[in-house]
Amino acid sequence: MPTIDALAERLSSYLEPEQINQVCRAYYYAEQAHEGQFRRSGDPYIVHPLAVANILSEMHMDSQSLMAAMLHDVIEDTAVPKDALKDQFGETVSELVDGVSKLTHIKFESQEEKQAGNFQKMAMAMAKDIRVILVKLADRLHNMRTLSAMPPEKKRRIAGETLEIYAPIANRLGISNIRIELEDLCFNAKHPMRSNMIKKAVKSARGNRSELVEKINQALKTRLKEEGLKTRVMGREKHLYSIYRKMKEQKKSFKQIMDVYGFRIIVDNVDSCYRALGIVHNFYKPVPGRFKDYIAIPKSNGYQSLHTTVVGVGGVHIEIQIRTEEMEAMAHNGIAAHWLYKDDNAQSEANGGKRARQWVQGLLELQQRAGNPQEFIESVKVDLFPDDTYVFTPKGRIVEMPKDSTAVDFAYSVHTDVGNTCVGCRIDQQLAPLSTKLISGQTVEIITAPGAKPNPSWLNFVVSSKARSSIRHYLKNQKHDESINLGRRLLSSALAMFKIELDNLDPEHIEHLLREFGLKDFNLLLADIGLGTRSPQNIAQRIAEFALGENNNFSALGKGIFSISGKEGGVVTYARCCSPIPGDDIVGYSSAGRGLVVHTSNCQNLLDMIEQNDKIMPLVWDEHIDEDFSVTLRVWIENGRGLIAQLAAAVTEAEGNLEQISVDDKDAKLSVLSLQIGVTGRKHLADVMRKLKKNNKVSKITRLKNTRKK
Repeated sequence: MPTIDALAERLSSYLEPEQINQVCRAYYYAEQAHEGQFRRSGDPYIVHPLAVANILSEMHMDSQSLMAAMLHDVIEDTAVPKDALKDQFGETVSELVDGVSKLTHIKFESQEEKQAGNFQKMAMAMAKDIRVILVKLADRLHNMRTLSAMPPEKKRRIAGETLEIYAPIANRLGISNIRIELEDLCFNAKHPMRSNMIKKAVKSARGNRSELVEKINQALKTRLKEEGLKTRVMGREKHLYSIYRKMKEQKKSFKQIMDVYGFRIIVDNVDSCYRALGIVHNFYKPVPGRFKDYIAIPKSNGYQSLHTTVVGVGGVHIEIQIRTEEMEAMAHNGIAAHWLYKDDNAQSEANGGKRARQWVQGLLELQQRAGNPQEFIESVKVDLFPDDTYVFTPKGRIVEMPKDSTAVDFAYSVHTDVGNTCVGCRIDQQLAPLSTKLISGQTVEIITAPGAKPNPSWLNFVVSSKARSSIRHYLKNQKHDESINLGRRLLSSALAMFKIELDNLDPEHIEHLLREFGLKDFNLLLADIGLGTRSPQNIAQRIAEFALGENNNFSALGKGIFSISGKEGGVVTYARCCSPIPGDDIVGYSSAGRGLVVHTSNCQNLLDMIEQNDKIMPLVWDEHIDEDFSVTLRVWIENGRGLIAQLAAAVTEAEGNLEQISVDDKDAKLSVLSLQIGVTGRKHLADVMRKLKKNNKVSKITRLKNTRKK
């Protein structure tokens, strides 16, 4: 069991005596605060904070991080408040402890919501001080090491959460030592039998392979030494979870995975990395397509190395990584390498620290745009699994993107405004759809247009969390503004039946109305009306009661009619069951959450809503409407060559927009087609149908509508 004296002795190798005393003082303070508390294993609780501090000491973390490690459960699990820690140990340490502490005073509806809320709180603390996550990772690592005392169900839940969130964060920050141990511990907790089987198989294979591993190691050392390179060569062990994941994802047997031998070559500078690569490729034949240069283009977590696969004696595949000592430190400790080698490893801070801080700033932006903690954590999960897609801007700047990113993802990675206003793209100077998946090495140029706005359909193909959250944020705000505008028009129309003007309402009546509905702002009431949550007729009647008196006879007053222009945005939708177009008699139905749904007045589905008179209102089309509306035609046609092309040409000739075509039924002589066409109204539709009927193979055309039978 670790002791504070053993930790103090270890810290003396890199901390000043005064700093060590502060860490010890934090230990004794935590020991007193946790007095009488025990872990599930039966050990005194103070064993856990001390173990967390020991993990951080291996990274040579500073004294404030170590003090926070000692105190990290004090706010959460004892009666000591944050202010007391601030008085005793300073504001920085108290903020670190608060950042790691869970949200204990908020009641959550579910375990998922609790997890999301706690992670969101920690992410905000990370944005202020990156050390929060390092303390949390050390805390989680020790909890995983001592998970055996937990009941099986809780073991699996904690392991699942760690595998979903904390191991990927360690990977994102480049701390592979912690990431590998967390993954193996989680694997053992979730699948103990599989873990033990692979562990035994690895042990057996290691014995059988040892002679060949030594031969390859010696051959590489000798060859590099002959060329005058000062190097260290070591075998690279695969960890259990990595083997399991490859077996599962690549559908390979254990033998196939273990048939590949891994080695790492450590040299003294970057030039030597490329020299060593040339020597290795001259000594063994490289496998085409298996070389990656992460020195020129580092991974998103700052990782740098040369990767190559070669074929050795007897056809054995050898995976080789070549890197400098600084890159080796960065590969294992990531951003923590800044503290571990802070005297002589400025490069690790430049590569890893800067990227880590950029990522955390990205988290802050995600949090501000997310609607709730669950949406935030889902975005973070997407962002935690980046892959190796690197594309170029037209000016040659490298942009790293997640796997399967599209041009829209790229646009948002450049700037949110570029994403919001993009209308097209050029990939390698060729026009391409915005949904095109990007491939490493491509040059991407985004075409923008003033007044352009995000398309909701982009959410079907974007993969980056920034693009997804930015689009959702924009659409949410846009829908709010549109719902206010629609609500204003609907209420104004409803008030017209009482001959009351919305702009002339008495402020006292508005205040009375807001108090009645428990709202703080009149715009919120208008938004509710626009979204269909509240009936404009009911609100108008309530206002009329204030203005004209509750006993007034309203039936003799006029009637307001609402007009549809086609430019109301997402809060006005057109029912698919009857596909109304200008010229049709129409009515509106206020649907909660969707806003106003427009139906034809003889739509069959209105029968189901006839009892909800307060939600149905008469509508008319605006005189100056010039938008396209979708309508579906059913066409009976004799089979023949090139007929679909002829129909498409006829629609185009009539200035219609052919949106979709499908074959509903077909036999030897006759086919029934469905044509979805964009038209400006009934007159335009009649023109399109006349053009189609001119084709002598067309025997019948009907408009597909869900109408009441008369």
